[in-house]
Amino acid sequence: MNGDVERLLRTEAPQVLGALVRRFGRFDIAEDAVQEALLAASGDWPVHGVPSDPRSWLIRIGYRRMVDLLRSDQARRRREHEAGMSESALREPARQAGPPQEVDDSLTLLMLCCHPALSTTSQVALTLRAVGGLTTAEIAHAHGTTEATMGTRISRAKQRLAGAGARFTPPTDADRDTRMAAVMRVLYLIFNEGYTATAGRELARVDLTSEAIRLTRMLHASLPGDAEATGLLALMLLTDSRRHARAGADHELVPLDEQDRTRWDPDLIREGTELIDSVWNRGAAGPYRLQAAIAAVHAAAASPEETDWPQIAMLYLWLERLTPTAPIRLSRVVAVAQAYGPVRGLALLDDLNGRHHLDRDPLTRQRELAVRAHLLQMTGEHASAAGLYRRAAALTDNQVEQRYLLTKADRLA
Repeated sequence: MNGDVERLLRTEAPQVLGALVRRFGRFDIAEDAVQEALLAASGDWPVHGVPSDPRSWLIRIGYRRMVDLLRSDQARRRREHEAGMSESALREPARQAGPPQEVDDSLTLLMLCCHPALSTTSQVALTLRAVGGLTTAEIAHAHGTTEATMGTRISRAKQRLAGAGARFTPPTDADRDTRMAAVMRVLYLIFNEGYTATAGRELARVDLTSEAIRLTRMLHASLPGDAEATGLLALMLLTDSRRHARAGADHELVPLDEQDRTRWDPDLIREGTELIDSVWNRGAAGPYRLQAAIAAVHAAAASPEETDWPQIAMLYLWLERLTPTAPIRLSRVVAVAQAYGPVRGLALLDDLNGRHHLDRDPLTRQRELAVRAHLLQMTGEHASAAGLYRRAAALTDNQVEQRYLLTKADRLA
């Protein structure tokens, strides 16, 4: 499918879904109808051209599919009544055009897909499908599972939303902060899965990182005054600016301190830095602003030697106090080792393991071995480091990362 058509469909998907849900109040059926409308457009538009009003075209197809879906529902009498209402809507020209162009349902849809009744995995899957416009097959591929399994998961998520009485309405003041936190967490998870894929032959999934950035831009546009949403977008842009330097000619992993910084994207660095600078002093910094600040410090260094590691270590300490998770604690170990030497880094790692068990936490178990191996290598304990690199390699399903760790071990041996 043409790239411009694909981008247009993904941009229009949440608006079309919002129009259908507001008309009929049935998120579960409307979401299926939108997916079929998107599939119809992906086959028709590249051949016959994009219509002058693509959103209205998609809404009309979605309406018709809604009629079919409502008619086929098991509770026939109630559904026949709704189908009749749908047909009436289709015959009313004023309703065919869809919502006014200034109506943006993206934020409301994000909030609905990140409903607290859903698991994090379901929130991610539903967000990618309903707001991102990805097909079930694409989402299944991103999660390393089958299309049938992912289809079942998405169906159950929609059923759970219906059972929880979730409504297509903007969040109230009472639950806005909680729902916004869930939305940003989901977008952050999508980006991270794309940036370093959990499994597979590729280091990264650019389709996921690009989608996460697109959705976060959408969130930022809906809430330009939200400092953490701005910080999240800045973090993604600054991190993604290093994408082209992360792998070599043979697709091998290139660590941060060995990357060719001339391959970093200056436009993304400029935009991300301007974003974080614009909100840094706007009240107490939250986790995404702090991580964006760390990324900005890296981006500001013309060479690894010029990196302000003491400042990064301080920012990680601040971040750990705010969000005391195992990955953040382990990242602080790396920063401290870079700023003050590997011996101090190892001492901090032992202390954190004793108090927080980073070596047993599923989020850090594999990386803890790799970090410890690197610090031991820096102190000259090559044999011990080689053994730990091999153990770390055995715990990752990402083949690029696995090859990198095994190569490190072989060179030390």
